Amino acid sequence: MNVSEVHFWPDNKKVTVRSGTTLLDAGRKAKVNIRTRCGAKAACLMCKVKVTDSSGLAPMNINERLKLGSQADEGYRLACQAKVIGPVQVTVPEDPLKAAIRAQLARQHEDDDLF
Repeated sequence: MNVSEVHFWPDNKKVTVRSGTTLLDAGRKAKVNIRTRCGAKAACLMCKVKVTDSSGLAPMNINERLKLGSQADEGYRLACQAKVIGPVQVTVPEDPLKAAIRAQLARQHEDDDLF
């Protein structure tokens, strides 16, 4: 049985999974929140993650390549489609709603500092 380590950032969580496991399933095992709503069908694009070195992942299937377009060349993968074949480092983008709330709270904090 071939196993590999997947390291998720910015949560700094590591998990060991069998080869062929998707990044989405590896994230679930590591208790990392990777957003999705299409049932792992590569339809919603919400599970987009970034990898700096994709050598630990199987090559993209045609569906993933078409969905990502030019973002594929920037290191993005769909967690529901990308299969682990070796060690890999994965950056999970911040949830857009959380990012908006964090930005609003930062602005409020700056405003509070003015008074």
